[in-house]
Amino acid sequence: MSTKRPTEPSDPLAFAASLSQQLPDEQGSYPPVHLWNPEFCGDIDMRIAADGRWYYMGSPIGRPAMVKLFSSILRYDDDGCFYLVTPVEKVRIQVEDAPLIVTHMSVHKIDGQQQLHFKTHVDDAIIASQAHPIVVRYPKGDDEPRPYLLARAKLEARLHRNVFYQLVELAQSYVKHGVEHVYVESCGAHFDLGAVE
Repeated sequence: MSTKRPTEPSDPLAFAASLSQQLPDEQGSYPPVHLWNPEFCGDIDMRIAADGRWYYMGSPIGRPAMVKLFSSILRYDDDGCFYLVTPVEKVRIQVEDAPLIVTHMSVHKIDGQQQLHFKTHVDDAIIASQAHPIVVRYPKGDDEPRPYLLARAKLEARLHRNVFYQLVELAQSYVKHGVEHVYVESCGAHFDLGAVE
């Protein structure tokens, strides 16, 4: 595994500016990072904490616009690592849990069908569906449910606890293998939230 490190400016604003200059001018959508195959330039001292906060060289990145820029070029590859990707550069960063956090949820009825709309802390707008499923995991040794939503490409967003409570309030029950479970519905798809204790 390469440990080559790109030059890291002490100011994340300067780094963000250099990244933005490498991006094509595309309006209204995320850059097509899945189509880019630049040279791997090494690891960079950037981390996304479990609560969704971004850190650069150990310091929190306080500017929402900068976090949103970095988020727009984030990619999860088949090697299990997260990268910031531009057409000419690819650097690896650390992610403690999911890179995105769902902070808002709203319920809509479209043509008589329920839709669950979610928004992340970096303004991703996602509607739960077969293409954007909700999954609940129970990490080994932890009884706390960890709910996630597939946001874009291979990037997951973890539902904030308050959002998960809202989701549970909408849940309906059913029996699976003799055990009562609860689920929610969106766009005709059913998502299991787990067994009833």
